[in-house]
Amino acid sequence: MNTQQPQPARASATWAESFALLAHPKTWVMLCLGFSAGIPILLIFSSLSLWLREAGVERATVTFFSWAALGYSFKFVWAPLVDRMPLPLFGRLGRRRGWLLAAQLAVVLAIVGMAWVDPAASPHALQVMAVFAVLLGFSSATQDIVIDAYRIESAGADMQAIMASAYIAGYRVGMIVAGAGALFLADAWGSTAQAYSYLAWRWTYLAMAGAIGVGVLTTLAIREPNAAPPQGVQVSHHAQLLLAFAATVAVFVLVFVGVGDWQAAWSWQPSGAWGALWLATLRLLMSLLAAAVAMRLLVFWGAVPMAVVHSTWLAPVADFFQRYGARTAVLLLALIGLYRISDIVLGVISNVFYQDLGFSKPEIAAAVKTFGVAVSIGGGFLGGLLSNRLGVMRGLMWGAVLSALTNWLFVG
Repeated sequence: MNTQQPQPARASATWAESFALLAHPKTWVMLCLGFSAGIPILLIFSSLSLWLREAGVERATVTFFSWAALGYSFKFVWAPLVDRMPLPLFGRLGRRRGWLLAAQLAVVLAIVGMAWVDPAASPHALQVMAVFAVLLGFSSATQDIVIDAYRIESAGADMQAIMASAYIAGYRVGMIVAGAGALFLADAWGSTAQAYSYLAWRWTYLAMAGAIGVGVLTTLAIREPNAAPPQGVQVSHHAQLLLAFAATVAVFVLVFVGVGDWQAAWSWQPSGAWGALWLATLRLLMSLLAAAVAMRLLVFWGAVPMAVVHSTWLAPVADFFQRYGARTAVLLLALIGLYRISDIVLGVISNVFYQDLGFSKPEIAAAVKTFGVAVSIGGGFLGGLLSNRLGVMRGLMWGAVLSALTNWLFVG
């Protein structure tokens, strides 16, 4: 019998060990995957906003396109499907690599689709653009889900912080390419606030689709992580899960669009910015409630067994609250939901605001985007080093304090 007392785990690594992890191949894999993940978000937000504004689209419609990125906020809904359901054909690459490649190809398809639509052509063209933007948000969020799963399964706990920081650094570089790079290209190819050129923006978005090739090549080059598939998942459950997800999404979309059509038909507009905010929140809550009712009816009618719904969606949430306790769980959810809310709210319309002030696209790109290259890369890896050295929670707290302090710069 072994009477040796177990050694307590070290709370942190040495600085030398932390720096050594920067050269690990898996760190560079996460850097490339992060780059691929960082490109789509600004093609939905700030770069797309500037394109639409130059095409003569009203500001209210431009900001409405931010709903296309709703998939980022609700990706936890279909994350269990990505974890449990194998993909035909793509599954030959492995469970994670198959989903990752499929998501990346969907991202490319969505960006190319947006590139071939001129939003100034007609209201119908703008609707088609919105469909491709939603597809881009959904496929990009799916890519994020699989990258997170790959990171967790491909390395031990000692590498998680540095791999996460590499992912963030790559993500930031991808955002700069899709932000500053897109603005430079569109301007160089002849589109300005005074002289809109659809061809300039089309070739810009095609170039951004080509940049996703970095992630595609990385996915083809890496190995599938050695992780066991989820237990207790039967083949018959796959179709039921897909049916439940598709039905609830369809109900959500129908209610969301229907409420908007009802508002337009009655020509009723809320008074002030707060009124518009509360109306948008109510519209979202009504859509979510309708989706939940649809799921409950599917269970009631026997289309989806309650056991499958419980194990896929309800059990993980219950486990989260049981593991951390209700109070800590609520604080964690609030932290996740509000940590970068200022950046997200301002980011949708910021480029339009700068252009309205008289700045050109190259000036916006140089001042707002490219300045952040060194800061983003350095900050991403510094965050990983601090997390590895000080711990994740202390690093997060420092990040929250510094992020809040930077917002005071806008006050002056």
